[in-house]
Amino acid sequence: MLGLACTQKVYLACGSTDMRKSIDSLAAIVQQSFALDPFSTALFVFCNKSRDKIKILQWDHNGFWLYYKRLEKGKFDWPKGGTGTAEISIRELRWLLDGLSLEQRSAHKKVIVNTVI
Repeated sequence: MLGLACTQKVYLACGSTDMRKSIDSLAAIVQQSFALDPFSTALFVFCNKSRDKIKILQWDHNGFWLYYKRLEKGKFDWPKGGTGTAEISIRELRWLLDGLSLEQRSAHKKVIVNTVI
């Protein structure tokens, strides 16, 4: 299962990525093309040109996890065009994986509780 507990940041690789790439190639993209640390607690999310496959790269103490999801029908609502990365929240990643838009206008707003001492 996708380890989201210690994850603080999620980066989407804008545009499309060749899904034949494995852990080492994806980690090299993160480090060289995006100037980010693949060994951080962040998740790095990649999508293919057809937008029906996603790979997620995650470092976990002593090795990488590579998660792969292929849709049987439909497409991921992946940001179109561009290069580099887009930072999203864990909540937005869940929306993306569930087939929803990253810009949920009807989602409940985050509640901020003001504590008075």
